[in-house]
Amino acid sequence: MNTISRISQFSGLVFVAAGAIIFAANAYSAVSVKFTKPEGFADMPFSDSGKEDVYKELRRHFDKLGAKLPAGQDLKIDIRDINLAGSIEPQRISTDGDFRVLRGGADFPMMEFKYVIESQGKVIKSGDARVTDFNYLRGLNRYSANEPLRYEKKMLDEWFVKEIVAEKN
Repeated sequence: MNTISRISQFSGLVFVAAGAIIFAANAYSAVSVKFTKPEGFADMPFSDSGKEDVYKELRRHFDKLGAKLPAGQDLKIDIRDINLAGSIEPQRISTDGDFRVLRGGADFPMMEFKYVIESQGKVIKSGDARVTDFNYLRGLNRYSANEPLRYEKKMLDEWFVKEIVAEKN
């Protein structure tokens, strides 16, 4: 095999690999999560690291939800307010992090956000959502007791199935 044949063969492989990368990039959904005016959120941890943990968990969870969208659809979330399940009692604040007390009354989780689902720059669906779970301590929760934001994740799962997945069928 001469040098020109090898270069041609190598160029063909590069072209095929580049095409596969472009196809893969177009086949997967992208998710972006933004937190608008987080200093005004109804209920967040006191520490900066605690707040960052909440943001990271919510981003991760919306990534999982976005992965369930059809290929090429992107999910954009703009979170406007968060009220975590339970409440922090002043006498129970520790240096290790917030200690949340879950009573199942008026301490239910709530989240307000704007969402947009796009495909190739075209809006497929958008809206404002205010999701709550008044009965967060009752019923089944597939997330373990150790799972951060387990009640909020369950609440978001239910919203996603009802508002996004159900619309597709």
